[in-house]
Amino acid sequence: MTTIAKTKTYLNYINGEWTVSETGETAESKNPANTDEVVGLYQLSSAKDFDLAATSARKAQKAWRKLTGNVRGDYLLKAAAILEERIEDIATAMTKEMGKTFAEAKGETARGVAILRYYAGEGMRPIGDVIPPTDSEALMFTTRVPLGVVGVITPWNFPVAIPIWKMAPALIYGNTVVIKPASETAVTCAKVIACLHDAGIPTGVINMVTGSGSLIGTEMANHPEIDGITFTGSNAVGKQLAQTAISRGIKYQLEMGGKNPVIVANDADLDLAVEATISGGLKSSGQKCTATSRVIVQSEVYEQFKEKLLEKVAGITIGDGMEEGTWMGPSANENQLNTVLSAIAKGKSEGATLLFGGEKVEKEGLNGHYVEPTVFEGVSSTMALAREEIFGPVLALMKVNTIEEALELANDSEYGLSASIFTTKISNMLSFINEMDAGLVRINAESAGVELQAPFGGMKQSSSHSREQGQAAKEFYTAIKTVFIK
Repeated sequence: MTTIAKTKTYLNYINGEWTVSETGETAESKNPANTDEVVGLYQLSSAKDFDLAATSARKAQKAWRKLTGNVRGDYLLKAAAILEERIEDIATAMTKEMGKTFAEAKGETARGVAILRYYAGEGMRPIGDVIPPTDSEALMFTTRVPLGVVGVITPWNFPVAIPIWKMAPALIYGNTVVIKPASETAVTCAKVIACLHDAGIPTGVINMVTGSGSLIGTEMANHPEIDGITFTGSNAVGKQLAQTAISRGIKYQLEMGGKNPVIVANDADLDLAVEATISGGLKSSGQKCTATSRVIVQSEVYEQFKEKLLEKVAGITIGDGMEEGTWMGPSANENQLNTVLSAIAKGKSEGATLLFGGEKVEKEGLNGHYVEPTVFEGVSSTMALAREEIFGPVLALMKVNTIEEALELANDSEYGLSASIFTTKISNMLSFINEMDAGLVRINAESAGVELQAPFGGMKQSSSHSREQGQAAKEFYTAIKTVFIK
């Protein structure tokens, strides 16, 4: 007799307990590689659910902030060990929910482990300075205090790393948290929260509420118990959150879009540049805020670079990220697939030349949101391909004569998140470092690479000009208090 496995329902996590939403309603998280597969059901929460979570976080914050940094760090270390034990299960959930390959998902989960361990150590590092007073009989120093309750809104493209790199510093510096993960990856986030729960983190310190972004996000921004919001996502939503935060006088941190360039100089190692352009632009189906989008190549090596690039792109295997041999999975959902296909169609209509791909993948055995890796040339700086974030596997080739022209073109964008250059000349490197308007610049390395111990954030419309990760994180999650003792 054949038995059909029941789809698991994942609950909200409020005040230390897994709870059903007040609405009693759920939604399906579907596998973008196989839309017939439901990965799990998540809660469609209400404003009342969020209020309960925020109130629980407020009640827990007083006791949590009184704990020493090393005690708070011990909880993060325990959670890291549990996450590491569950790496296969969590990476599987990630691949099934948003489509990236299992190898990439395991790598991201391992990074989550490393982030937890890094911030556990922050609990024992200095948080202030002694400042010489003008009064010889006084002592003056600074310390840092937590914001209080931090609201966290995270996207679907890095469903383990981004929630952890926001929650871990919030927690170590004495804040409590209410997180609203992207609905597409609610199951993965629930599994991450379970690691913190099983590590014994005190009741109310972490809370998770799933559901509509417009409903829960709006409630978070307006709720009187929320003292700060950290957000990664679209520019439109980020700016709405910022306006509300400003009106309430609370702190906010935004990490938003990118239109990231790579410059290939005429002295570059072309094989290295091609590998990095493909990895940076097409891995995870281009669904990274730091993904390479514009490829700016000096004319002397343009044809050679293009030939090598197209040869490598033609060898990319598309399929289910859980299957061995798959290099590129699907777009994360139908809306994203349609966004990519629309951008490709617009590129054609504006006169760019399609060199490779550009179609939805229709192949027996693939029942998902797949699109071919796509390469255009003849792209001008005024075209949408050069200006609008696509968040898909689309590369726009642009030819220039000089490095000066390349830098001018690279900076001709409302975004300024990441950028890279391939060159062997120190003069080119220095010009790039000094003149590139991006928060992350990389030399002879792909644009899509962020190290957890280093500050991360963008310029221009890519961020709120704050920085995440590394020790820079404490600038957002704490406030400086100056102490004068007579």
